[in-house]
Amino acid sequence: MRHSMIPNKIKIGTRGSKLALWQANHIADLLQNSGFETEIVVINTKGDKILDRSLAKIGSKGVFTEELEEALRNGEIDIAQHSAKDLQSHLPDDLELIAFTSRENPCDVVVSFNKDFSLTGKGTIGTSSVRRKAFFKKYYPNLDVVDMRGNLQTRIEKLKNGAADALALAYAGVHRMGYENMIVATLPTDEFVPPVGQGSIAIEASKNLRLDLKIEIKKALNDVLTETCLVAERAFLKELNGGCSIPAFCHAILRENEIAVVGGLISTDGKQIIKFQEIGNPQNGEVMGTELAKKVLNAGGIEILKQIRSAQAC
Repeated sequence: MRHSMIPNKIKIGTRGSKLALWQANHIADLLQNSGFETEIVVINTKGDKILDRSLAKIGSKGVFTEELEEALRNGEIDIAQHSAKDLQSHLPDDLELIAFTSRENPCDVVVSFNKDFSLTGKGTIGTSSVRRKAFFKKYYPNLDVVDMRGNLQTRIEKLKNGAADALALAYAGVHRMGYENMIVATLPTDEFVPPVGQGSIAIEASKNLRLDLKIEIKKALNDVLTETCLVAERAFLKELNGGCSIPAFCHAILRENEIAVVGGLISTDGKQIIKFQEIGNPQNGEVMGTELAKKVLNAGGIEILKQIRSAQAC
């Protein structure tokens, strides 16, 4: 039972796509199950408005979060929900992440209207992810990769109209939007290592939000096992100083009393990949993620990042 002094209604900020609204409603359901009333506030972000340029060209830090974060500051919303994979590595000093929902299968999948589409044949595959583009160039150089921006429904419509033969997407979004019947391939996570946070919803709040309210929201929304993994993954990304415009990857898995964290970088042409793994005590996940990133940087990652950022600045 919540303390009677805790506000009854929580305003949830979200982007306006169908997937974002699914996530916001999921958060609302969890909060309502804990006795809160909720209100969903739709806010358009830069990433939703600018669709004629790649994420790398826009400058991805905060591309899907900046406007939501401003709404947190001015009190228009109490919390903001994000796909955890869309969050920049460094949050503004006045904001914090207070919960991570239970993670869905974090793998990438390929969807197509053509049930006979084969990864080993000829064809065109669409994606907005620099990480996926690089992995396709490494593992499936037979395929032509094209940039495909827009929300999930927009991309499916582009696919239907012949802009590509298939799309590479996160399984979580495909599952949540009911497109599982279009999956023609599941990409193994030991090759297509997921990006930081894929499959989980992250909850962001102002540090000025009342502590007792934060505690109650975390109780309602947070999955401790997912949080343990994402803390390690986000520490890796923070040390790289990266966002979703660099082909970085990091995936943490809990098994028995250990956490295994795999992380690395791949060059945009797919020709160079740097990947390491750390295994240790789950309580040390944040330190492990940081150390993993340092290994990657020292093994050639610094040069890969320089080349990528130089190309993006053009």
